[in-house]
Amino acid sequence: MPSVSVIVVNRDGAALLPDCLGSLREQTYQDFEVILVDNGSSDDSVGVARQHLRGLRVIALSENAGFARANNLGLAAARGRYVVLLNNDTRAHPDFVRELVEAAEREPGIGMVAPKILNFADRQVIDSVGGLLLTPDGIGQGRGRGEIDQGQYDEPAETLVPSGCAALYRKAMLDEIGGLAEEFFAYCEDLDLGLRGVWAGWRTANAPRAVVWHKYSATTGRYAPTKLYLVERNHYWVAIRNFPGPWLAALPLWSLARWALMGYAAVAGRGRGKARGAAGMGPLLAAWWRGQLDALGLASKIWRSRTRLRRLSDREFRERVRPFRLPISKLIFTE
Repeated sequence: MPSVSVIVVNRDGAALLPDCLGSLREQTYQDFEVILVDNGSSDDSVGVARQHLRGLRVIALSENAGFARANNLGLAAARGRYVVLLNNDTRAHPDFVRELVEAAEREPGIGMVAPKILNFADRQVIDSVGGLLLTPDGIGQGRGRGEIDQGQYDEPAETLVPSGCAALYRKAMLDEIGGLAEEFFAYCEDLDLGLRGVWAGWRTANAPRAVVWHKYSATTGRYAPTKLYLVERNHYWVAIRNFPGPWLAALPLWSLARWALMGYAAVAGRGRGKARGAAGMGPLLAAWWRGQLDALGLASKIWRSRTRLRRLSDREFRERVRPFRLPISKLIFTE
């Protein structure tokens, strides 16, 4: 059995797969399998994938099942004691898998490992180093996002949770806490998974020498209304499933603050407000409103799936998360 299972979820990514799969072919650590889960692509993704990586295992779906379910199908087929989730719009450094495994094997309590993710087009710009930070209303953003990489996050320290763009998970942890929440479909599911791991007492290591370059939102589009809808809906679900009571009670106030800042950013054309010019205010407002309605409409169902495996007290959870809290203003004004 391979020690690592790498899962790549793909939809219409024939142009992206040569970079992604080609970089896996060049890995210095070779004890791994690659599972491609194709989400009903209309292009020749599967054919292109087979050309670029021998021994590839393919799970071909007839329709788009969503990022979360597709990864879960890959997890069900995975044979490794570690699982690496890797977006199809990435290229990994040759030592990527090796560095992730070495970080995970330092301590048995490490359930997740977060690599260094850099911008593909400008390789000095950080996408995230050491995973995600958390806003008070449940949105995750990459640590150091938008900063120039000068080694400021290169100490191999403990962090919060990895980004699902590129991350290693211990299979024993996933068997214990479950896979990705399929009702999320896509976006924020990685944050939910990581926080469930935190509640269960698992820790996340930072592996800054495990480098991957990311073509940010190459599949969905950077400012797509669909992406806005899913994030606006799903971040509430992250909070409902994982936040301690006091944080959950304050959620409406934090959301109001974020909406006010979003409105200002849209008018000023700053930070994420630049989405107005890329997608148009009408479609974005409609997506935002639908996200609020669907989040509230299914809130009671999501509450029933609230994280149950809690080895930490509320106080211990808050202490684990607090160093990685992200001000809402930084989220809004960072592109």
